[in-house]
Amino acid sequence: MQRLAASFLPPVALNAAGGAPIYQQLSEWFRRAIIDGHLRPGQRVPSTRALASELQVSRIPVLSAYEQLLAEGYLETFPGAGTCVARSIPDDAAPAAGAKPRKASSAPGVKKAATRSVSRRAAQMRAPAQTWLSNMGAFRVGLPALDHFPSEAWSRLVNRHSRHMPLEAMAYGDPMGLLPFRQAIAEYLGTVRAVQCDASQIVVTTGSQHSLQICAHVLLDAGDAVWVEEPGYPGARQALQSAGAQLVPVSVDDEGIRVAEGKRLAPLARAAYITPSHQFPLGTTMSATRRMQLLGWAAQNDAWIIEDDYDSEYRFGGRPTMSLQGLDTEARVIYLGTFSKVMFPALRLGYMVVPKDLAAAFHAGRDAMDTFSSTLYQLAMTDFIREGHFARHIRRMRMLYTQRRSAVLEAIHQHLGDKLEVIGAEAGMQLAALLPPEVNDVAVSRKAAELGVSVRPLSLCYLKPPARGGLILGYGGATAEEIHDGIRKLKLCL
Repeated sequence: MQRLAASFLPPVALNAAGGAPIYQQLSEWFRRAIIDGHLRPGQRVPSTRALASELQVSRIPVLSAYEQLLAEGYLETFPGAGTCVARSIPDDAAPAAGAKPRKASSAPGVKKAATRSVSRRAAQMRAPAQTWLSNMGAFRVGLPALDHFPSEAWSRLVNRHSRHMPLEAMAYGDPMGLLPFRQAIAEYLGTVRAVQCDASQIVVTTGSQHSLQICAHVLLDAGDAVWVEEPGYPGARQALQSAGAQLVPVSVDDEGIRVAEGKRLAPLARAAYITPSHQFPLGTTMSATRRMQLLGWAAQNDAWIIEDDYDSEYRFGGRPTMSLQGLDTEARVIYLGTFSKVMFPALRLGYMVVPKDLAAAFHAGRDAMDTFSSTLYQLAMTDFIREGHFARHIRRMRMLYTQRRSAVLEAIHQHLGDKLEVIGAEAGMQLAALLPPEVNDVAVSRKAAELGVSVRPLSLCYLKPPARGGLILGYGGATAEEIHDGIRKLKLCL
């Protein structure tokens, strides 16, 4: 049996005032911990000197306890490895086969409630089991092509900084983010997205969801009305609801959010959350007319616009559109972006661009949420941008996603042309497709998950039940073979 590395012991309780000798208490504690499974076969136990020091007792009773346990077969010694839990314990002490470690009993007099109460906000954020999120590949939404990520270049940068990390980089960081990283972000956004900003306006976060939570807590009071796209990003609804916002669903058409409808439903709303460059989940791009209408409403009503620039790097019909923030002359827009979708989800680096006069408020809000993001990854990402790796990666991925998008459209046309109506396939790493009116998209998604295919139901992106369900198919992380195989399996579900 492979011996385990030394590990921390569960707390050892000794009663110095009790009648039993210390060695007897120790030996009994070890027996019970081994029998209950808290100490595993082959696991190293501390040396007698180390345990005596930790318990602040003489080494003699510890030696006596170990000698007794060795004689009884609960412990054994290995040359060069010290003392370990025996690979097999005495038959008369062994628990029944398959038995699990016993759990600590509840406090006396406390009855286990049938349901445990949580806040109203937490109850609102609960979601049904989403079995379609358990699979990788076709057609997991939001998953980039991890197999094409330049891991060698990234690892070299991470290693460079981890080997020579200065002490100040190992201490607490600026809640706004590492200054060189913010400067690199500002330069990138100004060039590629026409965002008007400098480093002082950048707030580094762990991603778009985190940015939304900060925005909600900095900009909104409980009960404030907020326009949200209908259909829209469910994660945004959760973030806004966590701050007590009152959500106002405003329908989306081919030009984006219907500003006139929003004015009719909630003219004095405090904010509007939008995805203008690539609407989630329908994939439409907000028209210039709607952009100007929305900016005018925000300026007239002292309202905020939260612009989530979702998947703006990947457009297949031309160059990426200009950001809404770049058109804003009244400083009403908070711009959100993330590196996790372009790089890899576990990176957990995102950013916000905030108006200059709100920088202090967002600094305090960011500090209150979780202090700061990983300095090591900020250092590596700064070099990744500065040395040109980021721009090259985006160009390669744009070409790859164009090919994968074509593979999805071809497979749908070949196998499901009469069952799926594709919409919004001009940008991003996913597309939406409408199902026939009588088909339940949640049931289809669950059946597909049983076959190893991940498709998200479109109906879950609505606050009100839609007239017609659909599916969201992510193709960023799926190869052409997986795409065609996934569509064939999806056909079985329909």
